[in-house]
Amino acid sequence: MDWDARYAGGDTPWDKGAAHPVLSDDSTRDALNGSVLVPGCGTGHDARALAAGGLQVTGLDISSLALQRARAITASGNPVYRLGNLFDLPEEMRGAYDAIFEHTCFCAIDPARRANYVAAVASALKPRGRLLAVFFIDPENDGDGPPHGCTRGEIETLFSPFFRVLRERPNIPTFPEREGRELLMLLERV
Repeated sequence: MDWDARYAGGDTPWDKGAAHPVLSDDSTRDALNGSVLVPGCGTGHDARALAAGGLQVTGLDISSLALQRARAITASGNPVYRLGNLFDLPEEMRGAYDAIFEHTCFCAIDPARRANYVAAVASALKPRGRLLAVFFIDPENDGDGPPHGCTRGEIETLFSPFFRVLRERPNIPTFPEREGRELLMLLERV
């Protein structure tokens, strides 16, 4: 996927112009602390919302154009944006984060690479680090994607070697066209 071309052409249906609505819930944000990685941060809406809440946030994206747009928006809390590939993290980013906030990265990658995704986020976290994830639960969405849907069972199978589920919540506050299609999960690195 040429992500820069998608941004240049305005073909970014995942970018809603704001942070995911679940981040406006205090109990959701309270699940995170310290240093937070936002993989696939795009234009930085989620990273800015988390940084404004006092967290030390690093947004990571493979698209230089998305990061250029993210950096152009003034943000309280000063999130840091890094160009990079989640599957090839530099050494200084491994084991460096207390938490990860996931929204749209997992569903954007080819399902054949999901095990690689799980290993990558696990490697970025400190021991007992947390992954707060908004998963796209839409198994009927079997088109070319992205997004690529998944089931709750697939998530459990993929993540269980590295994570334990602390809590989960269906029917979360979300964008209008996503109602009933997302699952919020808080997982802890084992």
